[in-house]
Amino acid sequence: MYYAYKYRLKPSDTHREELDRHRDICRQLYNHTLYRLNEYQDEHGELPSMTTLRSELPDLKKWWDGLSDVYSKVLQTVVERLFDNLKGLSALKENGYGVGQLKWKPPREFRSFTYSQSGFKLDKKGGQAVLSLSKLADIPIRLHRAIPDDANLKQVTVKKEPTGEWFATFGVQMDREPPEPPENPEKCVGIDVGILKYAHDTDGTAVGSLDLSDERDRLEREQRTLSRKQHGSNNYEKQRRRVAEYHADLRRKRRDFLHKLSAYY
Repeated sequence: MYYAYKYRLKPSDTHREELDRHRDICRQLYNHTLYRLNEYQDEHGELPSMTTLRSELPDLKKWWDGLSDVYSKVLQTVVERLFDNLKGLSALKENGYGVGQLKWKPPREFRSFTYSQSGFKLDKKGGQAVLSLSKLADIPIRLHRAIPDDANLKQVTVKKEPTGEWFATFGVQMDREPPEPPENPEKCVGIDVGILKYAHDTDGTAVGSLDLSDERDRLEREQRTLSRKQHGSNNYEKQRRRVAEYHADLRRKRRDFLHKLSAYY
């Protein structure tokens, strides 16, 4: 089975600069690959294969300053990411949805990059857990829960949240089969989504919805404040991060409510 383990990174200011630089190089490579894909389609009347565009990476490194600073597997996953997005658009089109074309990614929309198969390692240095990323740095990581010993680390995705925090999500594969459902379970409960209540079950329990009215009012006030700031100014950036923190607070509270409810059942 395949699992995802997410941990918070604790980068220094120097680490943050390098993380942002690598992220931006990956973003520029994504946009360049999209340009090459459209150019190839105009010249040949068909889309190129992923292998064709991946094979251009060594030549790009000869004239693109900074591209060699990023681990090669990370660059390959950027090309793969473009084709995954293209595949997703094709699937929507086949299902009858009206779709457009892939667009270039601005900095605010390209927030992550991925090490696949190699180039990363969990280690301990100076009594502290660190995530070693090839050609980048050894970044302190908060391992709030242990990864099982029999787990096989397949990849790690490093992502910057709108709040400015960095997280690492490990793709973990384990040789475990999901448990078989019991044939004659002793305890059963049926759960249905309610209208006036969040949920009802067959035992007669009604679960009320989570009250986040105060948090939403506060978020609306902060968004109004953001709308009055000059776009691109330092005050705008501070307020934008403040709004992102309130969004993250709402998301955490909703997730906490669902986890507690599922744990109860």
